Amino acid sequence: MKGLADQPNHMIELLEGDTTLEDVIDGHVYEQALAEKSVFVVSDLGSLMRQHVQWQLTMPQIRPYYQVQSNSSLVVIEVLASLGLGFVCANKAEVSLVLDHGVPPDSIIFSGVCKQLSHIKHAAKNGVDLLVCDSETELCKIARSHPNARLLVQVTTWAQAAETSMEFGCSLKGCRRLLEAAKDLGVQVVGVTFHVPSSCKDLQAYTHALSDARCVFDMGAELGFNMSILDIGGGFSGSEFQLKQVHTTVRLLLDAYFPTLSGVQVIAQPGSYYVSSAFTLAVNVIGKKVVARDWNGLAQDELTPDDEPEFLYYLNDGVYGSFSSKLLGSTIPAPAVHKRGSTTEEPVFSSSLWGPSCDSLDQLVDHCLLPELSPGDWLVFNNMGAAGLGDLSSFSDPSTIRPPVYYTVSTSDWYNIQEAGIAVDDIMKNFSMVQYGA
Repeated sequence: MKGLADQPNHMIELLEGDTTLEDVIDGHVYEQALAEKSVFVVSDLGSLMRQHVQWQLTMPQIRPYYQVQSNSSLVVIEVLASLGLGFVCANKAEVSLVLDHGVPPDSIIFSGVCKQLSHIKHAAKNGVDLLVCDSETELCKIARSHPNARLLVQVTTWAQAAETSMEFGCSLKGCRRLLEAAKDLGVQVVGVTFHVPSSCKDLQAYTHALSDARCVFDMGAELGFNMSILDIGGGFSGSEFQLKQVHTTVRLLLDAYFPTLSGVQVIAQPGSYYVSSAFTLAVNVIGKKVVARDWNGLAQDELTPDDEPEFLYYLNDGVYGSFSSKLLGSTIPAPAVHKRGSTTEEPVFSSSLWGPSCDSLDQLVDHCLLPELSPGDWLVFNNMGAAGLGDLSSFSDPSTIRPPVYYTVSTSDWYNIQEAGIAVDDIMKNFSMVQYGA
């Protein structure tokens, strides 16, 4: 969440007893009701820790490298660095951010398929040697600017190609040419990386990807490269069920293609897996419009007694702020209505949600069912940790007010993380822990 209200010494509220995240949200909604009704974020750092424990239990043999572009909050980087994760950085700013938090250069991968020369030189200057490469053009830039680079060859997968309009990675034939070019240029190749999107339901994609990776390893070894790193990408949604599905699929394949005795280090790039569920965004309804739909679904100017109304709600945050991932094709989950005075079950209506800009691109949710709302009501968006809050460009306008982030952790999560054998002293060195409500 780069750009949000992080401070050099971060304050974390400790939730004791029966205090829940919902209680924290209630408290800040009440505070905002007395003030300007501004957007705010509540973060559950216990969720980060629970996800890490789950990863260690499910995939202990695969080291996670966190994708910084998923959420670059200083607190997230601090916690995950303390937990011993590596990091995947897409640009100079992310490399500097991670290095500033004491992460050793050999625990950083500089990814991106089209890197700026100045960024490659910055990586070289700071000893970040592990780079991703998928083309001869990129290889020539790296050879010129970072002669000590150690490359991971990006192999394309059909699952990734089906999801994106641009093709990333090399085919097997292209990998052969790339490896030969690297040998001619004297650039070291040390492994392979690929990506299967978390949205891919056919996990046979891993079968094909790992088979291709084995072929590239053999090509590299034939050309004299010491192929020692396999990166299985970042296709992890955040759910425990999906993580176990992927592990079940890849475990036997790894044993067959990259057995432990081969000495190959297997890593992965979870991003949203760690942060998605750790951040909750609260926004305020600032405007409302009611329209009617005819039988063809078209909007009508006037609402008759027989028409079903549809409500358009305008919120005080949008795609040019916390919801920036919507512009990149991400789906924003339907929100929950923050509790109101009425305790009776209310009828729900077709609704759409919009940001405050009056821009046609600023539609957050095309359709959801909500009770009738009024300006001043609050909506709560869960699982927002990777939805744009951490985008380095989300708050690039200096006039944009950045939403405050309130960090929390429950006492039970804190005790559990200690029982899991994680050194909490490392996590706490830059944090101040205070009791919630104190």
